[in-house]
Amino acid sequence: MDNLITLVNKIQRACTALGDHGEENALPTLWDALPSIAVVGGQSSGKSSVLESIVGRDFLPRGSGIVTRRPLVLQLHKTDEGSRDYAEFLHQPRKKYTDFALVRKEIADETDRITGRSKQVSSVPIHLSIYSPNVVNLTLIDLPGLTKVAIEGQPESVVADIENMVRSFIEKVFLFTNLYLELELLTFFYTPNSLILAISPANQDLATSDAIKISREVDPKGERTFGVLTKVDLMDKGTNAVDILEGKAYRLQFPWVGVVNRSQADINKSVDMVVARRREREYFSSNPDYKHIAHRMGSEHLAKMLSKHLETVIKSRIPSLQSLINKTITDIEAELSRLGKPIASDAGGQLYAILEICRAFDQIFKEHLDGVRPGGDRIYNVFDNQLPAALKRLSFEKNLSMENVRKRITEADGYQPHLIAPEQGYRHLIETSLSTIKGPAEATVDAIHYVLKDLAHKSLTETAELKQYPSLRIEVGNAAVDALEKLRDESRKSAVKLVEMECSYLTVDFFRKLPQDLEKGGNPSQSVFDRYNESYLHRIGNNVLAYVNMVCGYLRNAIPKSVVHCQVREAKRSLLDHFFTELGKKEGKQLSTLLDEDPAVMERRAGLGKRLELYKSAQAEIDGVAF
Repeated sequence: MDNLITLVNKIQRACTALGDHGEENALPTLWDALPSIAVVGGQSSGKSSVLESIVGRDFLPRGSGIVTRRPLVLQLHKTDEGSRDYAEFLHQPRKKYTDFALVRKEIADETDRITGRSKQVSSVPIHLSIYSPNVVNLTLIDLPGLTKVAIEGQPESVVADIENMVRSFIEKVFLFTNLYLELELLTFFYTPNSLILAISPANQDLATSDAIKISREVDPKGERTFGVLTKVDLMDKGTNAVDILEGKAYRLQFPWVGVVNRSQADINKSVDMVVARRREREYFSSNPDYKHIAHRMGSEHLAKMLSKHLETVIKSRIPSLQSLINKTITDIEAELSRLGKPIASDAGGQLYAILEICRAFDQIFKEHLDGVRPGGDRIYNVFDNQLPAALKRLSFEKNLSMENVRKRITEADGYQPHLIAPEQGYRHLIETSLSTIKGPAEATVDAIHYVLKDLAHKSLTETAELKQYPSLRIEVGNAAVDALEKLRDESRKSAVKLVEMECSYLTVDFFRKLPQDLEKGGNPSQSVFDRYNESYLHRIGNNVLAYVNMVCGYLRNAIPKSVVHCQVREAKRSLLDHFFTELGKKEGKQLSTLLDEDPAVMERRAGLGKRLELYKSAQAEIDGVAF
């Protein structure tokens, strides 16, 4: 079972090293999920002496006022008999202390490194591991002593600050889950995850004990509070603490433990802890008031009792702790994947990263066009609905009215009336009618351009990697729009050329297939006046309209082919080609400006990376423990 406490010790050290030590803004949950024993007591309650007695060493700073100003996570490791005692700090991982006077000094110095010499307090813990054959495997968190007034040099808020800090440790709860697969029922419940070691002096009224007061508030039933009564030997003559130690004055679930600490005179004389422990045992075994409970009194019994109970609590928490760790690892990895990879430091790596991101954008754009993602069907809708509707809306009535046909035919004849058919008049009427098709052709190009621009914008939004880098997103977006505009211009020229080609060369076979009586244009011997009668002009207008409709039918299919060839296919093939060419000319600094990731995202990724390291380390530690 000792390996369970060792396991928690390792995870606690990892939590502190990686920033998860239960602070409000720190990386949450794992520290809170670890069972711990918080040592609570008022100033001058004998709290430090109890800890030193459990360890068997003088190692804690002493003095007046608030001496403990940061939580001290004290991890005790039992070693083989005959081995030498030594201590290690987490912030000095490769340094072993065998002189415990130097341990005391380092605790004070490390406290000042965070809080300064202004007597401020901090919730960032100091981690101290002590290895000795004379201790039991145990972890205790020594908290600043509760006080009622601020001393000189401290802010008035220090009283509330200390109380709030103590509460944050002893109120520590953790969300556990029970999963019943057969019933498909998932239940959640909060359970306190901190044991309380409440230190109270026997020579003061228990009703005024700071430790009992705050313990009662967070643990009213006394289910996780261990009461320790110090200074039992300093009570007034004729009085004793039997009622308290027997649980009659104030009942807790666990028996009260009385201890006899070294006196100030003993401390000044550097009385050995082994001697002090022997005196403590002799005091309880020889005192008639306490003789009947001597077997459960003293600091040695206290340490063993705490160690045994902590092991039991840890064992009960392991399954839920494993569930928490596994789920959190999955969640962190998913968020890290969403945030993307960190920025490369070298120009080559940055260029590669930019190209990969651009390729991801380009692939999404192609998927929209190919139907893998929605949107590409809007292009077909332009060809199948908008273009035919626009061609159908074209009006040739004005151009082919009797007045205009008569005017164009007579103007084309000039001084010499046509002999058989008014060819020049035909050509003029056809060309002016066909030229109106340029409008629908250009409108089709513009409509496709709008669709492609919209798909490019959607692709920018859907490219997760571009969310990391606002500047790169803007540059890629601008490059895509510029490329699409150039393609639009080329496509417009091509579509207009299709119309112009129809105007510049007429299909002769169409007219050859017309009935001969319609083509002759009347008898040459008829008068000029007869040639321009309404029936004759109406026949010419109908012939022109039939030819124009034939061309419209052809262009209805030809314009989409041209647009796809010049716009859609080229956008799919070479949307960012020019951008890639320009990108290769950029210097390292210019590449860095494109990868100007949001500092908040960088900070979040770094924090998640540390947290993932912490949880994977904890996972490996737990998996390595044999139950």
